[in-house]
Amino acid sequence: MHPTLTTTALAPRDREEAVRSLVWDSVVRVEIEHHVSETDMSVSLGLGQCGDLGVCHTRATPTTVRRTPRLAREDTEPAVFLGLQRSGSSIVVQHGREAVLQPGDFAIYDTASPYSLLFAGGIDATFFRIPRAALALPEARLREASAVRFGRANRVAALTSDYLTRLADEPDLLDSAAVLATPTIELIRAAVTVQLGDDRLSRAPLGNTLATRILADIRQHLSDPDLSPVAVAARQHISVRYLHRVLQGEGVRFGDWVRHRRLEGTRRDLADPALRAATVASIARRWGLRDAAHFSKAFRTRYGLTPRDWRALHR
Repeated sequence: MHPTLTTTALAPRDREEAVRSLVWDSVVRVEIEHHVSETDMSVSLGLGQCGDLGVCHTRATPTTVRRTPRLAREDTEPAVFLGLQRSGSSIVVQHGREAVLQPGDFAIYDTASPYSLLFAGGIDATFFRIPRAALALPEARLREASAVRFGRANRVAALTSDYLTRLADEPDLLDSAAVLATPTIELIRAAVTVQLGDDRLSRAPLGNTLATRILADIRQHLSDPDLSPVAVAARQHISVRYLHRVLQGEGVRFGDWVRHRRLEGTRRDLADPALRAATVASIARRWGLRDAAHFSKAFRTRYGLTPRDWRALHR
């Protein structure tokens, strides 16, 4: 993964704040304690995204990372992190447990609860950030699996470790393969369920959260003019018929839902002063609406004004 930040290019007095700002803005809000001087401090961070899966590879001098009770309480979008040890060792602490990780081991921990990460010999690890809803594990079982060492004795964990290592080490694969996010998260879930000895967890949560994951997929691809039930069903590994059945259970019709979200998006953008230089047609295309005449008619039908009149009204 290509570095996003390398502190050696910064003045020593600026390094700590640069690392803190990037981690808080792009990874997770944590307190970071560096155990070396400003001059000796060295941190390299590489960030990536694969669909719902966020990736952060870190190399750094000795450090302790803490998710405080206050920061955990303030979390509005809880996530689960998987920390994969690449070299050296580290300790993950959460819920009264400690997991000591060696190269190839990993552990998971939950941002909704306090935790600590201890890197006495420095950091060489890759961290994967997964929305809690996407991982689809009951809170009690997630708590049970947190700060537990996943080693090679768990064959599914060994497979997961090898797979995640390759995914993180091939930037082109990571950048162009959002389609890998769902199977990657399912592989992580499988490793957790094997560790817990309950394969029922790998099935029930998937069904219980399928509607949420389908709607999240649609939102993510609203700008794609080729968005269709076929494309969404393929990414979720289900049939088109089953996709419609799941959405029907939520009172959602695919075409109506997509059209409404797209029109709402264009309505917000047309009223945004920061987008005044953008043409109406370009804003429509940003939301997957290529036919200007059809867009104008649909907009007027829903809101009683043409897109141009709406924009003029909000100037």
